[in-house]
Amino acid sequence: MFGYIRAAKPEMRIKEFELYKAVYCSLCKEMGKTYGIFSRFTLSYDFTFYALLNMALKPDVCDITRKCCTCNPIKKCQYLTDMSDMKMPAAASMILCYFKLMDNISDEKGLKKVKYLLAKPFIASAYKKAKKLYPSLDAVAKSYIESQNEIEKNNCTSIDMAAEPTAKCLAEMFKMLTDNEAQKRCLDRIGYSIGRYIYILDAAVDLEEDIKLNRYNPLKEMYKAGEYSKEFIAGQLNICVGEAAKAYELLDIKKFKNILDNLIYLGLQDTFIKELKI
Repeated sequence: MFGYIRAAKPEMRIKEFELYKAVYCSLCKEMGKTYGIFSRFTLSYDFTFYALLNMALKPDVCDITRKCCTCNPIKKCQYLTDMSDMKMPAAASMILCYFKLMDNISDEKGLKKVKYLLAKPFIASAYKKAKKLYPSLDAVAKSYIESQNEIEKNNCTSIDMAAEPTAKCLAEMFKMLTDNEAQKRCLDRIGYSIGRYIYILDAAVDLEEDIKLNRYNPLKEMYKAGEYSKEFIAGQLNICVGEAAKAYELLDIKKFKNILDNLIYLGLQDTFIKELKI
């Protein structure tokens, strides 16, 4: 994913921010342990949110410990003592990272393409491990990529249709976080809304570069016709945030509620305002 699910840090209490960082660092540690040190460089806040949701639905108590950071041995970070809830988010991160890398290799030229080709052996190795551990996650991601490729092949100009594969992919991945059917329906809606949010925001952020490099972007025709505006994008994103919030309110959150409240009610809007510069 793209790192668009970020907290509004100034609105967080210190102890909540420290716990948020502990989950982020724990996910980083799990990725490094299972998929190799290079996987750590692919970590994003999107999967920290996924990991938080994964734990928030369970009543277990989270204990924290302080250890040296692998990437910076002179620095001590907080980690969860039980890392089991990091395993699926780590695998999801590597699977989607691999498909994103393959897409970048297909789209880019010159030095950027060389950079991605050099990263491919490391990411491909991690992807194979993640695929073996969580074949259901891989099946969902593959289906999403196939649908997305078809949309791009047909040069779809509808932002709603173009965002659909990403929305459905995250909906399915979020549903995997619980066996409770009622909670599954809520997670489905949250994942779908967050997926739309990520796709639409990324399309808006990349629009000028995509036009310059003649890459696919569903917003290009709207831009050329003079119908594109940041206000329109903000309106679409606010709808996504609102839908995610409605579904989130129906979840049975056991812990991390203040952190998740920040991400849903403040962080999503704060992030797109900063990214769109509005």
